[in-house]
Amino acid sequence: MRFGVFIPQGWRMDLVGIDPAEHWSTMSRLARRADFGPWESIWVYDHFHTVPTPTDDATHEAWTLMAAFAATTTRVRLGQMCTCISYRNPAYLAKVAATVDIVSGGRTEMGIGGGWYEHEWRAYGYGFPAAGERLRALDEGVQIMRQAWTTGSATLQGKTYQVDGAIVRPLPLQPGGIPLWLAGGGEKVTLKIAAKYARYTNFDGTLDNFRRKSEVLAEHCRSVGTDFGAITRSANYNVAIGSTEKEVSDRLSWIREHLTTSVGPEKAEAQLSGFLNLPGVGTPEQIVEKLSALEAAGLTYAITYFPEAAYDTSGMELFEKEVIPALQ
Repeated sequence: MRFGVFIPQGWRMDLVGIDPAEHWSTMSRLARRADFGPWESIWVYDHFHTVPTPTDDATHEAWTLMAAFAATTTRVRLGQMCTCISYRNPAYLAKVAATVDIVSGGRTEMGIGGGWYEHEWRAYGYGFPAAGERLRALDEGVQIMRQAWTTGSATLQGKTYQVDGAIVRPLPLQPGGIPLWLAGGGEKVTLKIAAKYARYTNFDGTLDNFRRKSEVLAEHCRSVGTDFGAITRSANYNVAIGSTEKEVSDRLSWIREHLTTSVGPEKAEAQLSGFLNLPGVGTPEQIVEKLSALEAAGLTYAITYFPEAAYDTSGMELFEKEVIPALQ
């Protein structure tokens, strides 16, 4: 199994209490730490407003961070899970990503999805189209990026996007263009787009749902004539790890208290539900057992999130020492 790790960027209230002047040093320290560690990749989110509720706390912009990490790391691959297709014109986005690929020496990944966070969509003046329109934009946008990265220009007269000879040079360093990660588990449309274009997918990482989405993806691959076996299936995992169950409980209590301070008890409890009884929570032995079952179901890439990483790296260290070696 391969492993990536999210770098705190503020979106999930994970830089609260740190002076904004220290944000970049905090993020870059963790990125360099991952660069020298067992991680294959580092990741950020593509969002503008904090969750679970918009606050005045910082959320650093994803592609600016991608460029910065490209220049300050040397080994780890660089991704976003995931870029919202409608936040940037796709020809422009293809240009940005190609530049980051050049700066990084060919280490860029393109996580891409249809977008969902209505508050920031409307606040930034993008409206909030119906799901079908957002997914049509995703399909057209991916076509533009693939064309741009393989031919150096893009032309498409779509319903959402119209580009005419948009030049994207230099090409990315990676042969065939930047790997596409199609994020989301929508069974009728999103997974069909993934079947057509993706080298990676990213959807629900609980065992039963992962199996279900994998079956749907396989059926779409058969329908469109692509190789299901060539698509790497990944999932994201919130991690709360401890050497003992008491340490796990203490870690969860810290998360609850940290979020309660920022967003209040009700929203903190709702966010905590994204941890409880899920595969990334437990002792190293418990996490290895749960991820091993997912690996048997076809999961070969886990992207982890440690909410305390900006303040305390002991959880990451334990995961690096006892979970990754058991599954790599």
